[in-house]
Amino acid sequence: MNKRDITIAALVAATALATLLAAENPMVGGAPMYANKNIVQNAMNSKDHTTLVAAVKAADLVTTLQSKGPFTVFAPTNEAFGKLPVGTVETLVKPENKKKLTAILTYHVVPGKMTVENLVEKIKAGGGKATLKMLNGESLTAAMDGDSVELTDAKGGVSKVTTADVMQSNGVIHVVDTVLMP
Repeated sequence: MNKRDITIAALVAATALATLLAAENPMVGGAPMYANKNIVQNAMNSKDHTTLVAAVKAADLVTTLQSKGPFTVFAPTNEAFGKLPVGTVETLVKPENKKKLTAILTYHVVPGKMTVENLVEKIKAGGGKATLKMLNGESLTAAMDGDSVELTDAKGGVSKVTTADVMQSNGVIHVVDTVLMP
């Protein structure tokens, strides 16, 4: 093997390794999401989830979402929070609104680990819809819209899963485009 062949072989190996690492550690909000880190550790690194992280801290849910779980989290982006009426987020993170904030955030969490494959199976088994029991005790409806999973909240709002199956040490995150309301 000459020097050029060794360089090409090294580039091919490096590309294969980078592809494997990207598959195992998808990028969310400009940061890799590591399967060996928990939900909070990964969310804190995503520039697209700073509002969610601030809300989780304000609701004192950090310890819960760092625990063993497993949990399935439908994680709204900053843009999703931006769809709420002006002043909503600022009002919700105030200490006097902690109970309401906690109810909203735990409405984005399913106890247990549900991949998109699990969700699709549940939707098919339910004749096109699946009812998910959320951590706050209320329910969401999951359905398919083409190849995408859509969630309908108690108020009729619809949120689409935009990035699925971001594996965590204590569950899985699915990024969603709209905040769900109980």
